[in-house]
Amino acid sequence: MDVQDIVPDSERRGLIGVLPRAVRPYASLMRLDRPIGAWLLFWPCAWSVALAGVGPGGAELILWFGLGAFAMRSAGCVYNDIVDRDLDARVERTRLRPLASGRVSVRSACVLLATLCLIGLAVLLQLQRSAQLIALGSLVLVAGYPFMKRITWWPQAWLGLVFSWGALVGWPAVTRELDLAALLLWSGSVCWVIGYDTIYALQDREDDALAGIRSSALRLGSRVGPGVALFYAGALLLWAAAIWRVRPDLLGLLALLPVALHLLWQVATLRPDDGADALAKFRSNRFAGLLMFLACLVVGTS
Repeated sequence: MDVQDIVPDSERRGLIGVLPRAVRPYASLMRLDRPIGAWLLFWPCAWSVALAGVGPGGAELILWFGLGAFAMRSAGCVYNDIVDRDLDARVERTRLRPLASGRVSVRSACVLLATLCLIGLAVLLQLQRSAQLIALGSLVLVAGYPFMKRITWWPQAWLGLVFSWGALVGWPAVTRELDLAALLLWSGSVCWVIGYDTIYALQDREDDALAGIRSSALRLGSRVGPGVALFYAGALLLWAAAIWRVRPDLLGLLALLPVALHLLWQVATLRPDDGADALAKFRSNRFAGLLMFLACLVVGTS
């Protein structure tokens, strides 16, 4: 088979398409053309910094978290593809990924993974010691994530633990200590991640079932809409508790109204059998994250 037959269209256009041909598979491994994952990893970090009051150097700290989110999300994608290369080859949407299609060797992917982790280490060194120790605690969760789809119907819950971890790091990066508000923020983010990743998993329900891959979308079945609504409601309640911890008045809670309306729109208009709609709703959580950041910024700095 000619190599052009196994190169996805995404490597022939857009950001990846303008890169040298030899670099494109590695950019694809990093999902360079799909930054939504980096945004979703970044937002809980930024929320926590904002709700903690930002503090001196807070703007610079948020930028460091942005770089760290990009590097570690990219590293996570590479690691996930190394572990899942055989499963990916059996799913239509993922069969042309560089490792699954054989265009990149495992050894080369490991070198890329190590390079991205070094960037993550550089970011880690910018944080306060307490924040560094908490950040390192996420590594066990990250290492276990690719295996969850093989042993539980709720890999989305494990992803929630991982992608929300920044909420536990941002607060001590500002204040040097962990507060209940950060724990509540993190717990709410876990619910949010389960909700939006269940929506994302709707795209692959048929292929996942055939390949033996488990997901919350398959587990919920026809109840996926109410299930996502329940997780989003849990996220809003926990976020409200975090905000109340910082500013115990109703005006503070009103800051959550825009993100609450956005999540309500997602649930009310979701079409579970339409993969394109599911992807669009999933991607819209980048905007939901921004709305939540603005709420935390208003409350934390008022």
